[in-house]
Amino acid sequence: MKKLIAFAGSNSSTSINYELVKYTVSLIDDYDIQLLNMAKVEFPIFSEDLEREEGYNESLVELKDDIVQADGVIIGVNEHNGNPSAYFKNLIDWLSRVDCKFLINKPIFLLGTSTGARGAKGSIEVTEKLLPRFGALVEDKFSLPNFKENFSIKKGVITNDELTEQHKVVLQAFLNRV
Repeated sequence: MKKLIAFAGSNSSTSINYELVKYTVSLIDDYDIQLLNMAKVEFPIFSEDLEREEGYNESLVELKDDIVQADGVIIGVNEHNGNPSAYFKNLIDWLSRVDCKFLINKPIFLLGTSTGARGAKGSIEVTEKLLPRFGALVEDKFSLPNFKENFSIKKGVITNDELTEQHKVVLQAFLNRV
């Protein structure tokens, strides 16, 4: 059985991107899926001094190993001021130091949402350009605009029919690549 790892690049306990990632994995059958809640995973701010003095913490190495062993990766990219959050950038910085090709030949499904009309498109675009540096194959992207109007946290679903269909099509394209 093929393995997927899925997470949102947010350490917020109320992450709307984590809600979107949870919804996404709920639609997938016949895969071994590891869904990570990054709100429970802490990393210090990356510095070369810290790396040299303390090395890599166990949870970071385990995450890198889980990503390497997965056949595909689903990442919900949150957005702060048009860019990925500092937490997500820090996570990528650490992972890339443990293994600069930690995403080699990995199909990536990038998705993001925000409460605004752009639906985290800025952070998706930045991440789409960043991840191939580490070997990622980023071909499948989905943006959910206006989260509060288009997603029901209570039901855990996208409520807009057109966006639901778009999401389904992109998800299937990703699964076909895995």
